[in-house]
Amino acid sequence: MEILAFGVQSDEKPLIEKAFQGHHDVRCLDVFLNEDTAPIAAGYEIVSSSVNATLNNRVLQTLAAGGTQMIAQRSTGFNNIDLQVAERLGLTVARVSYYSPYSVAEFAWTLAMAVNRRIVRASNRTRDFDFRLDGLMGRDLRGRTVGVIGTGKIGEAFTRIAHGFGMRLLGWDVTENPACTELGMKYVDKGELLAEADLVSLHVPLLPATQHLIGAEALRTMKDDAILVNSSRGGLIDTEALVGELRAGRFTGVGLDVYEAEAGLFFLDKSLEVVEDDTLARLVTFPNVVVTSHQAYYTVDAVGQIIDTTVRNVLDYQAGRRSENVLVPAEARS
Repeated sequence: MEILAFGVQSDEKPLIEKAFQGHHDVRCLDVFLNEDTAPIAAGYEIVSSSVNATLNNRVLQTLAAGGTQMIAQRSTGFNNIDLQVAERLGLTVARVSYYSPYSVAEFAWTLAMAVNRRIVRASNRTRDFDFRLDGLMGRDLRGRTVGVIGTGKIGEAFTRIAHGFGMRLLGWDVTENPACTELGMKYVDKGELLAEADLVSLHVPLLPATQHLIGAEALRTMKDDAILVNSSRGGLIDTEALVGELRAGRFTGVGLDVYEAEAGLFFLDKSLEVVEDDTLARLVTFPNVVVTSHQAYYTVDAVGQIIDTTVRNVLDYQAGRRSENVLVPAEARS
């Protein structure tokens, strides 16, 4: 059997081919799965999708009509998949429920330090042999307050690094993480966290309840000189509201690895095109903002775990086994 994998980056392709060797042939495509590309999957029983795939009603209908029976998503998040439609069509959908939390947590800190110490501006200057320090002053983080929104595996890893910096730890989540509490984290309501934190980092999934979790009101609650980092999902932040606050001169820095309208942009080369997204175009012009293209997970360790789990999901599907990675069907079929 040959498996069709969409949205495969050049670095990933040899890892995917090696992982499936001895099990199945795999055809890797660099295009993302969406309404335009879904017909390519005709005749493939198993399709693997990436985090920026669009698996809405029309795409799922096209896949099912072409003979696809199983979708193996190579990510933890699944807000891009209409699970109700998938179940109605009799599709099996699996995801990667776990991979290295350190990859994302460490990258979130990379963004935080980059905006705090003005690394991008400093690097650009030195390329032009401009070695002035004007405008590059940062702040010590030791003794300052960090607010961690979402204290699951990634949030916990982020918190451990913050503890190493010697920061005061505030957390917000629906459930307290004992490991974070042992580090000295105090759980508070979201408003208190935003008002007191010098650095806010987001580590919650994108759900209807968390859409624009950091909206206009939340942004106004934050300190004028706070740092905001998002390495989770773009939809957690109301980007237009964020741009408005930045235009007013607020925030020491903002580090974003995700963007709420990133589909069709991130992972692609748009350097020779006119980007029509005015919000993103304005966002990247601010000198205190660093935007990267959803690369926080992109380490050899994390990607290797994602691919290995994807292979296991495929083999489990073929053997009729069910694991915690299966999203659809909601219950095991008899």
